[in-house]
Amino acid sequence: MNDTRNPFEAMMAQAHEMAKALNPALESFSPKGFEALWPTMPKDVMEMWFGNTVNKDGLDAKTRLLLTLAGLTMQGAQADTAVRQTVRHAIEAGAKKQEIVETIGQMSMFAGIPAMTRALELAQDAMGEKEDPET
Repeated sequence: MNDTRNPFEAMMAQAHEMAKALNPALESFSPKGFEALWPTMPKDVMEMWFGNTVNKDGLDAKTRLLLTLAGLTMQGAQADTAVRQTVRHAIEAGAKKQEIVETIGQMSMFAGIPAMTRALELAQDAMGEKEDPET
């Protein structure tokens, strides 16, 4: 009896079996489908929460979201949902696709090409949902 699976694979298989036993519908659960339940905030709401409402001379929501995207890229773009939602919110706050691509591209100098590539893939996925007439 030689089970060559690594411990992570064994743990994931066990978790999958537990989820299936608790709720059979979880077998086909998609995190991306769950992500769609979170709507994109309107620009005015973002300005109120993240923009210059509190600090009138501070950063606007678009700039804050581009900085957030840069930080997520620096972390290796490991949080798929966070990157896609940040991209969608940045577009809603007035960012152009080119600004999003440049923000991610700039991080390649610090985070490396793999992190930049992963972030660009996630951003492209999120940007494909909305048309940007000005690109």
